[in-house]
Amino acid sequence: MTASAIPGESIDLQITDLLSEVHFPTNKDALVDAAREAGASNEVLSMLDGMPEQDYADIASVTRLISGNYGPGLGS
Repeated sequence: MTASAIPGESIDLQITDLLSEVHFPTNKDALVDAAREAGASNEVLSMLDGMPEQDYADIASVTRLISGNYGPGLGS
């Protein structure tokens, strides 16, 4: 079962699960590729693809940015 198949799981948790094998720091393209390979939903892929082209230090920096861009309820 992929992380995106877990009903009711928050976007932050889906992203954390999907990117758990990624070696940080990394860039946006590598994050999108890793999420795609892990079976991310189109919604998650769209969010990751919409992030700025920059290096990300860790998963928390990714989820903070997505939470800030997509409103309340997505952050922890």
